[in-house]
Amino acid sequence: MTLGELIEKGGVTIWPLLFLSILAGGTIIERVWFWWQVLLKQEQILDSIMDAALRNWEVVAEIAQKYSNHPSGNFLYAPLKLSHPDPELFHLALEAAADDELSMMRRGDKVLEGAIALAPLLGLLGTVLGLISSLSSIQIGDLGNSSTAGVSLGISEALISTAIGLIIAIISLAFYRLFQAFFSNQVRVFRQAGSELEMLYRQRWQQTENEEYNINSNVNQPKHKTYESREEKTSRP
Repeated sequence: MTLGELIEKGGVTIWPLLFLSILAGGTIIERVWFWWQVLLKQEQILDSIMDAALRNWEVVAEIAQKYSNHPSGNFLYAPLKLSHPDPELFHLALEAAADDELSMMRRGDKVLEGAIALAPLLGLLGTVLGLISSLSSIQIGDLGNSSTAGVSLGISEALISTAIGLIIAIISLAFYRLFQAFFSNQVRVFRQAGSELEMLYRQRWQQTENEEYNINSNVNQPKHKTYESREEKTSRP
């Protein structure tokens, strides 16, 4: 059956079904390309940033900025671009960046949810309308006569819209579940990577605080000794 015959025999609901199929198909193609790009480079990006954080913290922000066009890189770069934030501010920046990136990853879900819900209903509506049209011309006295020969053909044509609606819904549901699995895995990856980076930053922050405290203690201690030595000199006869 050609597309023209499908449109002709599908009934009035074939047009919204075709619109839903185009909308769902475009969303699926865009999401497949998006997740392919995310998953293809994610492990390399996370390894590069974490290695830099372990070896040389001074260059980790520069490396993360290089990968800021990737969701994972942009997520980790958000707190690193701040100027010497305290650990609480670092944590808040990570959370805000994670929310933004994860919301972008769920783009298109509403379209697929709409296709899953509406396509079967539109198909069923087309079938009901087709059955009404096929059976409306039959009278009780015509049963068993040659005048009812085309009824079976009309019923089969009326079922076309239901079949199309179910196909659209099944394909949309399959990819929707796949994208949900990718999203759930991404939440886990973000949580793990963010926790590791935050832990390293807290260690560095504590180390910096201890170094500053030691420097201040060393600076103040000689002055105190000098002051005492002067007092001792003045107290001598």
